[in-house]
Amino acid sequence: MMAVTMMTIAGACSLLAALLHVGVMIKGPRWYRLFGAGERMATLAEQGSPRPTLITSGIALVLTIWAFYAWSAAQWLPPLPFTIPVLWLITIIYLIRGTLGFVAMLFNQHPTIAQNSPAFWFWSSIVCLLIGLVHLVGLL
Repeated sequence: MMAVTMMTIAGACSLLAALLHVGVMIKGPRWYRLFGAGERMATLAEQGSPRPTLITSGIALVLTIWAFYAWSAAQWLPPLPFTIPVLWLITIIYLIRGTLGFVAMLFNQHPTIAQNSPAFWFWSSIVCLLIGLVHLVGLL
């Protein structure tokens, strides 16, 4: 029963993250800045570049698929292919992303890392670690 609950929560977390990404696309540059996506992404959005929308919609799509896998494991959705191995991969990705986000903050002079705010790295890393841990508990 705990696995079902944890996978239900995990799916909700992934879908909420996906919806926040959709919200950022809808609200535009101000929300790119608010959520710490970096000045470069906000400026590109202001200039009408499709790049921020493509990147953000890609992330939202992946997070939605991850929610479906968690809900499939919780038996809210029909079985999806390779559910358990895929969920392990999702869990590992969340945990690695969460951990590496903190490491990235140590190298904040690197252009790829510096384009996002320290607040973005901190809070997104906390969120990724928590969602990863929910997945892990559900799987175990």
